[in-house]
Amino acid sequence: MTGPRAPAPISDYGLLGDTRTAALVSGDGAIDWLCVPRFDGEPLFGRLVGGPAAGTFRVGPAARATVVERRYRQDTATLQTTWAVGDRRLTLTESMVAEVSGRLLPATLLVRRLSAEGGALDAVVEFDPRLGARHRRPRVRRRGGILVGEWGALAVSLSCAPDLAVEPGRPTPVEVVPGRPVTLVLAVANREPLIHVEPEAAWGLVLADEARWRAWTAGIDGALPFREDVVRSLLTLRLLTYSPSQAPVAAPTTSLPEDPGGVRNWDYRYVWPRDASIGVNAFLGVGKLEEAQGFLAWLLHASRLDRPRLPALFTLTGRRVPPERELAGWPGYLDSVPVRFGNAAAEQHQLDGYGWVVDAAWVFVQAGHPLYSETWRAVRGFADVVAGRWGEPDAGIWEVREAGQHVHSKLMGWLALDRALRIAETHRVTARQRRRWQDARDAIATDVRTRGFDPTQASYVRSYGTQDLDSALLVLPLLGIDDIGSARVRGTIDAIRERLSAGGPLLYRYPPGRDGLPGAEGAFLPCSFWLVQALASTGRRREAEELFRALRDHASPLGLYAEQLDPATGAHLGNYPQTLTHAALVQAALAIRDSPG
Repeated sequence: MTGPRAPAPISDYGLLGDTRTAALVSGDGAIDWLCVPRFDGEPLFGRLVGGPAAGTFRVGPAARATVVERRYRQDTATLQTTWAVGDRRLTLTESMVAEVSGRLLPATLLVRRLSAEGGALDAVVEFDPRLGARHRRPRVRRRGGILVGEWGALAVSLSCAPDLAVEPGRPTPVEVVPGRPVTLVLAVANREPLIHVEPEAAWGLVLADEARWRAWTAGIDGALPFREDVVRSLLTLRLLTYSPSQAPVAAPTTSLPEDPGGVRNWDYRYVWPRDASIGVNAFLGVGKLEEAQGFLAWLLHASRLDRPRLPALFTLTGRRVPPERELAGWPGYLDSVPVRFGNAAAEQHQLDGYGWVVDAAWVFVQAGHPLYSETWRAVRGFADVVAGRWGEPDAGIWEVREAGQHVHSKLMGWLALDRALRIAETHRVTARQRRRWQDARDAIATDVRTRGFDPTQASYVRSYGTQDLDSALLVLPLLGIDDIGSARVRGTIDAIRERLSAGGPLLYRYPPGRDGLPGAEGAFLPCSFWLVQALASTGRRREAEELFRALRDHASPLGLYAEQLDPATGAHLGNYPQTLTHAALVQAALAIRDSPG
């Protein structure tokens, strides 16, 4: 099946990853998104938002076929897609090799294997790499049977067993015979030698990687509620963590629309300390200490140039995010333009980020792991910033264009100071600093209770002077600013559940149309998992479990979640898969496990 293809639904895509970059592969076997040499690099295959001219790498049946099974191998990152052609079956098994340290291997090694059952089948290989914003074709040469494409310091190779005469940009037919699989290996080199790995050896690396993933997931409590969902989410979080720095990317994609055909298209290939901190709590909740340590070490490095200020986001290596720019000529997903590289939110003041980060440090300490002196110095600096700036307007968790007095931001500022004071019980701090944090914490509590609560709705509100609600306030039971059983906490949960409902288990993050941007948006999936967490934390376990089950029905067929969902159609919206959604899922399951109800 060659020629023009309609864009697949976002939820049709599976994730392949190696903890350095990631590929999205559709149900017809097309890799339509892969950036090199890392998540925020230039697209090598960018058809997802760049159209046919941006390149793809398709391996699948030559004729129209039906997908009869698509799944990840149990507790691994290996994806299998099986098509039916009459009574015969064609299966594509594919993975990226994560563990390459200590061996002479390329940093990016993608392995794709076709196998047939019931008789020989005709398949096709469509290899069309187009690098970067201008869709540059490679300079092509051959080394024996290996195809090599070059763009200056970047090179890729494609090797096949048995040999195939693949020509970039042209469909290559191949017959797949039972018992004789066809294996393709894509290697990427950036400013380093291009290393060739024989296809059979590459397949062995995939199997070894699978064993490592299974060993990693084996340590996750077998009695954990919704364990299968949690494991898939944790694997996704690991695949989206940039292993050279231990920084988790918010999503591997840019400009997948929140409003198809509209302008709500953002670049998420960077690190938000907020999202990453929620992931730290998720990993610590299942006993994965190494991942939490790695993030805190990265944050110490990343924040050094701006400390004590905490930027809203960083690059994977802790540098400033490049200025936002729009790509001319890129058609976008479902005509959603502009397609953007870079993110202007990097310039915003977001008070809530301090709360998430300091709370993650407290959870780490609470688990019995004291902070290194330099880490504690950074955390003290963050608390000092909150103590000095909590009264200022900020962009808030939803990164609105006009700064405001957001109640959620104030609550998270309170959290930063409260958790810093808790850490200070076992870590050195001056008496003056402690008093300053205590005074600011108490002042925030008084201010929020006075100006941020609406008695007519029995709920905290989105910002001072409004009656709008905010689903981010569902974190309230986890903070401790109000008693967990208080009328204010219960009233806030119930008001949000009722008045921000998008139908079923879905929630809007705030009243639609109240963010200053044109167009609409979908239900925000992390908010629904925060509702599960809030219900479980306040003893309403049965309701929490029912809601979690309903949310499972909205996962992609492979158990992945985007940022948002269209309440009318169930279509996934926004960048995908989304770290924040998967981290919130894990925390929701942990809250059910620990629920007093």
